[in-house]
Amino acid sequence: MKETIEKAWSNRELLQESPTKEAVFAAIEMLDKGELRVAQPSENGIWIVNQWVKEAILLYFALSEMRTMTAGEMEYYDKIPLKRGLAERGIRAVPPATARYGSYIAPGAVLMPSYVNIGAYVDSGTMVDTWATVGSCAQVGKNVHLSGGVGIGGVLEPLQANPVIIEDNCFIGSRSIIVEGAIVEREAVIGAGTVITSSTHIIDVTGEHPVTYTGRVPARSVVIPGTYKRRFPAGEYGLPCALIIGQRKESTDLKTSLNEALRLF
Repeated sequence: MKETIEKAWSNRELLQESPTKEAVFAAIEMLDKGELRVAQPSENGIWIVNQWVKEAILLYFALSEMRTMTAGEMEYYDKIPLKRGLAERGIRAVPPATARYGSYIAPGAVLMPSYVNIGAYVDSGTMVDTWATVGSCAQVGKNVHLSGGVGIGGVLEPLQANPVIIEDNCFIGSRSIIVEGAIVEREAVIGAGTVITSSTHIIDVTGEHPVTYTGRVPARSVVIPGTYKRRFPAGEYGLPCALIIGQRKESTDLKTSLNEALRLF
């Protein structure tokens, strides 16, 4: 399957052949069932990205035809159908939650009125709260709470770009934005309104001297929005950053609310 899709990516004329079409459709079906992922952790915890799976998604767009879809009074015109069989899969979806075919939602996940795009992976026990979005190919672990209005960025192109990864047992506070392939490691708590990109300064201010990270939030960190000063020709200005203000304690219940975790600090 991988070889067939990679060849078709380099030569689009192969999309006219039945074996290529079958490989693309099979890949998307496997994504939908959770049998295939855009990215998965290795034994040493390093995330491995399968670029050929992103190629399969883009080829699926090329093969799919636009059609009218309806949901009661609402009408849509698109290429990608919605997920079906939610009850059989053990997924709770509150109207008008939307998950596209080719995304994986594990049994026990809860979708409030929200949106999950193709290629995304949402593991068991996770709640995607009201108006939160999980972008294409984003990977969200077990028992994560994506609070209201959270934006988890998606990625399909460029192919070498990594997806956003939220590891197990994280709290992502309301209206936070995690984009550009940033990784939030296990059990981290992200305070409301925090923006994390691949270049955001994530500054640990708990010691005598600041320690700066980019592209990832260390495990069990408690993070809030902040600013740091930078001088420009026109003067000194405050730039947005994220501040690590503490670590989750062993006594912190993983199911406690975001506000209770933040009150510790």
